[in-house]
Amino acid sequence: MITLGPIKRRLLYVALFEVFAITLTTLILVLLSGSDAQKSLSLAIIISIVAVIWNFVYNTLFEYWERRQQIKVRTFKVRSLHAIGFEGGLTLVCLPLYMLWYKVGLWTALTMEVSLVVSFLIFTFIFTLIFDNIFTLPQHTKTAKHSA
Repeated sequence: MITLGPIKRRLLYVALFEVFAITLTTLILVLLSGSDAQKSLSLAIIISIVAVIWNFVYNTLFEYWERRQQIKVRTFKVRSLHAIGFEGGLTLVCLPLYMLWYKVGLWTALTMEVSLVVSFLIFTFIFTLIFDNIFTLPQHTKTAKHSA
């Protein structure tokens, strides 16, 4: 296990996540579009950049909304609202990108997006599990006095 501070850990998480995400997105887009890897890689990089920017903007707005609503705890309902809002916003941006990039209709673009969302649910779970087991926060490390 490697112990990192919170900021270094977050930066490493985002960097590694996006590298693997771009690779996964490229593979899925090649399979779904029948396009060459170079064309799909370029779009995967664009989607990654859009996702990172959207993540920052969306979370800033969502946290502002939480403060205004005086929400103190992220319940299942609040977390669900957060996830649906994030994915919904990202979908609204990505659908036109797929349509323009691959010259496909709405249904094909929607199929691409749904395939990516389902794949990313699984990927994010597995990636985070592995990442958390390798790169821990100082407060999550077991010391001899706690394990005795």
